[in-house]
Amino acid sequence: MSDAFGVLELEEAVERILKSLPAAVPETVSLMEAHGRVAVEPLTSKINLPLFDNSAMDGYAVRAEDVAGAKLEQPMELRLVGKIGAGQIFDGKVEEGECVRVFTGSALPAGTDAVVMQEDTQVAAGEPNRILITDAARPWENVRLRGEDIRAGATIVGAGELLTAGRLSLLGATGVAKVGVGRKPKVGLLATGSELIEPGEELRPGQIYESNRLALAALIWRVGTPKVFPLVPDNLESTREALESALEECDIVVTSGGVSVGELDFVKEAFERAGGRLDFWKVAIKPGRPFVYGEKKGKSLFGLPGNPVSAFVTFLLLVRPALLRWQGATETSLPGSPGELTETLNNRGSRRHFMRVRMAVDGKVYSGGTQASHIFSSLAAANGLVDVPPDGILEAGEVVPVLRWE
Repeated sequence: MSDAFGVLELEEAVERILKSLPAAVPETVSLMEAHGRVAVEPLTSKINLPLFDNSAMDGYAVRAEDVAGAKLEQPMELRLVGKIGAGQIFDGKVEEGECVRVFTGSALPAGTDAVVMQEDTQVAAGEPNRILITDAARPWENVRLRGEDIRAGATIVGAGELLTAGRLSLLGATGVAKVGVGRKPKVGLLATGSELIEPGEELRPGQIYESNRLALAALIWRVGTPKVFPLVPDNLESTREALESALEECDIVVTSGGVSVGELDFVKEAFERAGGRLDFWKVAIKPGRPFVYGEKKGKSLFGLPGNPVSAFVTFLLLVRPALLRWQGATETSLPGSPGELTETLNNRGSRRHFMRVRMAVDGKVYSGGTQASHIFSSLAAANGLVDVPPDGILEAGEVVPVLRWE
């Protein structure tokens, strides 16, 4: 097994990974199934939104010139000639001195160019067809104009864009029922280590509960489909067999543990013996310097460190972008939000340190706690990362970008 690999900067590592991935495989799903998926082609609107001029509120459709001088102490009188309920239209044209009762969303009747809201009107006592207008209306006041939101033929979702709840609402409003998206990758999860046992089993001396697959599966569900495989003991043959089985069944395999240079770190050698090719296995970040990326017949291996925080952080920074790009996404980075540090973050190391922080709803940023890579509590308390440069200090009060996963 070759060890001739240098240490890559994070951006170079991500670029190499993304360039190596296959093109997205399209599939068609209903809008109800499309949330969080990636559009594989531009989507255009076949209709205008709004589809027709309509009322922005309950009231009366009028000719603005008929009510130009209306005021509370000197109302203008109009004759009611109709009512337009939901899904109805008004036959004919409104003439001088006439009005039509409308509701929010009602199609504007021909001849009118404004809506007087109900609060600025009165019905004459005993004469329901006499409407008193107590406030003037400007032309097109309280009217939603045809096509003012979306014009027919306009692109409403670009290729590679994530289908958010808002975009799904827009697609539905334009009559789209199904959409072409990139197929989600099936992601195999392996954890290596003879000391590991499943949660719920009885601990024996020297054993620990395995939890990396739980955290990683939760993250993968948002951008892929996880499949959890059994625990793998620390020996070369078992590791090779587990990798071959997972690669046969899945598009991408993510392992935790066994990627450093110890006597019991077998992932790199086992992958090469299984016919894989290593691309790199060191990235200049903390936590997570040992990180394996390799390929076998169009499938990818991501070997994460075994420490829980290292596995979590390297997944977010290096694996998550790949799972999104695999589906055709153009934007693959973690979303960032500016926040104000409440305490100083000090990186005394020679690598960029992605420190766990908690960003509150008011934008204040708090340290998650002790930053060692085996500390679960700081990960549980955090919802974001702050990139602290090598030998760098970010002072309390500074506004910094926070990379959010929650």
